[in-house]
Amino acid sequence: MSALPGYGTADVPVRGGVLRVGVWGPGDPDAPTVLAVHGITASHRAWGLVADALPGVRLIAPDLRGRGRSNGLPGPHGMPAHADDLAAVLEHFGAGPVPVVGHSMGAFAALVLAHRRPDLVETLLLVDGGLPLVVPAGLDDEGIVQAVLGPAAERLAMEFADLDAYRDYWAAHPAFAGHWNDLVEDYVAYDLRGEPPHLRASTSYGALAEDTAELHGGSSLAAALEGLARPALLLRSPRGLLNQEPGLFTADYVRQWADRLPRLRFRDVADTNHYTIIMDHPGAAAVAAEVRTLLDGGRDAAAAGSTTTGGH
Repeated sequence: MSALPGYGTADVPVRGGVLRVGVWGPGDPDAPTVLAVHGITASHRAWGLVADALPGVRLIAPDLRGRGRSNGLPGPHGMPAHADDLAAVLEHFGAGPVPVVGHSMGAFAALVLAHRRPDLVETLLLVDGGLPLVVPAGLDDEGIVQAVLGPAAERLAMEFADLDAYRDYWAAHPAFAGHWNDLVEDYVAYDLRGEPPHLRASTSYGALAEDTAELHGGSSLAAALEGLARPALLLRSPRGLLNQEPGLFTADYVRQWADRLPRLRFRDVADTNHYTIIMDHPGAAAVAAEVRTLLDGGRDAAAAGSTTTGGH
């Protein structure tokens, strides 16, 4: 997807160095703009299909600290650190307040950004993320990483001889069975770092572990949810990281949170799993349609357009 017209990258100064940022769309700073925040082991290249479905929209998507081409940035990590980086990105591009869309861990970071810098966030689109994860009691930080992420975390310790070996690893992933496309091909190639035959995924395991620990042991997410002051729509995938049912959140669990938080609405995106909800259709098209609604109607559209469906 890097070959899409209007795609480029920029390096934005942040604490400890620069953050790599992908930008799709027109160069006009007055163009409709959205900030897109990827998941815990992903990169900005996961947003290519969503960007492709939003012609005329400037989609700004960083590689988060510890990921992609931002993987050399130092800690501390955690959602407050990511929120501060995201604020620096928006300020660098002279954008805000804008709709912010976050996938998986990116949804948590988006919520904390909205709490810390409400002047930069107009509305929130939370894509299969943003609510506290349900994990077995008594687990330490490493146990929580394994319980939630499993093979996604284990991949970070693996070495691959070449791109073909890494492509084969992903092609066998149950989430992508029947969903391999040009976006996934590009995403996989971008994710590698190092030199053959010792190539590794670009996400820092230390960053992943620190982010996971902060989410479960810190106070930033709870404060952001309790203080939620922007309209928020959560798009739930019915299938999880390994294409299993249920997904990351059950429908009942999301409904309970929607009952607690007046500004939160949700709906399901059928025929998707945790990856394909942004990395293949119909998920990417559904996410792009909601982004367009937010851009076209602002806060009023967010409140009206986030009415739950499917009996939720």
